[in-house]
Amino acid sequence: MHAAPPRLQTATDTVDVSVVIVTYNVREFLEQALRSVEQASAGLTVETFVVDNDSADGSAQMVRERFPDVRLIANEENVGFATANNQAIREAAGRHVLVLNPDTILQEDTLRTMVAFMDDHPEAGAVGCRILNPDGTFAPESRRAFPTPAVAFYRIAGLSKLFPQSPTFGRYNLTYLPLDEVCEVDALSGSCMMVRRDAVLGSESDASAPETSAGLFDEAFFMYGEDLDWCYRIQQAGWRIYYTPDTQIVHYKGESTKKGDLRYVMLFYGAMLRFVEKHVTHREGAGVADRIASALLAVGLRLGIVSRAALAALGRVGRAVSGPVVDGALAWAALAATAAAWSRADGFTFEASYYAFVLPAYAAVLVSAVGLTGGYRRTGQSLRPVLAGAALAGLAVAALAFFVPTLAFSRAVVGLGLGVAAGLLLARRLRGRAARSAPRRALLVGAGGEAERLQRLLDDHARGSTVVGYVAETEADGTLPWLGRPRQLRDLARLHGANDIVFASDSLTNTAILDGMRALRDLPVQLKILASGHDRIIGKASVEDYAAPLQAAERTVAPLRPTWTRRVVEVPVAVAFVLLGPGLRLLARLRPSAHLTRLGTLADQMPAVLAGRLALVGYDTDGAHPPPAWGLLPGAVSVLDTRGPRPRTIAEAHRAYWFYARHQSAWLDLDILLRALWAEPADGPTTSAGG
Repeated sequence: MHAAPPRLQTATDTVDVSVVIVTYNVREFLEQALRSVEQASAGLTVETFVVDNDSADGSAQMVRERFPDVRLIANEENVGFATANNQAIREAAGRHVLVLNPDTILQEDTLRTMVAFMDDHPEAGAVGCRILNPDGTFAPESRRAFPTPAVAFYRIAGLSKLFPQSPTFGRYNLTYLPLDEVCEVDALSGSCMMVRRDAVLGSESDASAPETSAGLFDEAFFMYGEDLDWCYRIQQAGWRIYYTPDTQIVHYKGESTKKGDLRYVMLFYGAMLRFVEKHVTHREGAGVADRIASALLAVGLRLGIVSRAALAALGRVGRAVSGPVVDGALAWAALAATAAAWSRADGFTFEASYYAFVLPAYAAVLVSAVGLTGGYRRTGQSLRPVLAGAALAGLAVAALAFFVPTLAFSRAVVGLGLGVAAGLLLARRLRGRAARSAPRRALLVGAGGEAERLQRLLDDHARGSTVVGYVAETEADGTLPWLGRPRQLRDLARLHGANDIVFASDSLTNTAILDGMRALRDLPVQLKILASGHDRIIGKASVEDYAAPLQAAERTVAPLRPTWTRRVVEVPVAVAFVLLGPGLRLLARLRPSAHLTRLGTLADQMPAVLAGRLALVGYDTDGAHPPPAWGLLPGAVSVLDTRGPRPRTIAEAHRAYWFYARHQSAWLDLDILLRALWAEPADGPTTSAGG
């Protein structure tokens, strides 16, 4: 039993809900959550607490500046979820307390619906609602059962996934119950759980009856499990716990503890183990059978942690060796095919051992050489290590043939085979690059003006991304097409091949956004939100900030690009333009057009590119110059030449240059060059207004 601390605030009838948000380094998510709380507070008296666990991202300062009415508790260390919640609950004055994660968004009716449910069910100690994942699917943690030894075993053994409709095996997440019905449950998710103040702190009218209250969070739980423990104690105090589907939220689960990584597994299973030890093994009156079952469960949980750690290690090893293994197989296939073709042409037959032992050795030499030149670092998509590795492997094979004369007869076969193998390895990397840089098609749900704003952001930052149009009830003036109405969203997403569906929070209610997410939950699309008033796009466990300060941009820009990687594209293109220049100028006189004039102008600039005074792609000398630290040169083609009509603001130009500086490559240069050749001519230099 938890005694009430002396600093507990007295509840009043004037405060309906005290919203408590514990945050740690999720500033952008927190801002969206607080705005959704404001929108959901209509018709209620609501107080909001934010407990910041020593965030380093400026969360506390953001709350002070943008939400002055929010009561901020700024801790000087990360005290954990349970302790931080208790700090605010002790000061809360509401009839109900909503424990809310910072990476959530409420519907406009969420608070009213949950308060009304509590008022209509006086026996309810807590209520939770439908929680959506960022992809619009139902989050199973919305409602749960207590992890008794049997329930926990079914979960660990995977039986709950194999038989989700079984009341026995599917009990942990209650997957056998309908999603659209109110039901009594054992436990709720701590990401959004409304509790009755009397259920946890006792009734003011009967303070001598502590058995009717559960107390605060157990601070022995640092992360995970504290919500289960709290719900268990609320039930033990005689209250009921409910799930209602009448309102919903979306929960962007943090990346710091993804469900697939070892840290999550250890925290989750560790919390489950602590719960079992507290409420089964060591509870008063526990029998021998309970103790044996909990002991076996403890062993199973620890084995689960060890097995998941082993699987994680094997996964890392598998990812590390997959590239060399695939390259080795391709190299052997190229060498074997070359040897077989040579045999048919020359009438000479290689022995089976040659294919089984000698060629794999040559393939291993090539793969090792590619690895030595850095071919398997980072993404493993670099082309230079393949060329260098092939040359190194050729030298190694030639040296081997010199010292082992019996191999000399096959030098031509091996040399040709290594060339074919290098070609296959290059093709694999080019295909990987093409797949990663394939253009993404975004569809915006909201006003046409928001679609224009999204397109500007993507133009500046997301190479190959484009907005195909917008979905709204009515068509508006603008350059982007109106595709249809929200009720047609599923069909429109499929018809237009959308990769990303972006909801504009400035022109949609949170209810409309969440309903749209649910409608698209089974489509292979990414669901995102264009934040209100900010150049941010909120997606699954991440926030893309398109308005980062330029000072931060200077610190985070990628290492300067080696000159040779720029010149390998510039020189051939410049030579081609110089040779074609007279013909282009003649065509421009015979058939005047803006594009032919542009081509002739480019040809005139190419001698300066060959001399190194200009880059093929760089900054616009007539407009805003990027910071020298970014290492950009003035260009024959400007990064801004693909962006349509100008004038543009200095801030917009700098964001475009920043994107180019961080992602510059030969392929990006060619992409910008081709886009610039067919873009509408710019109508003026960059201006200093706005931004």
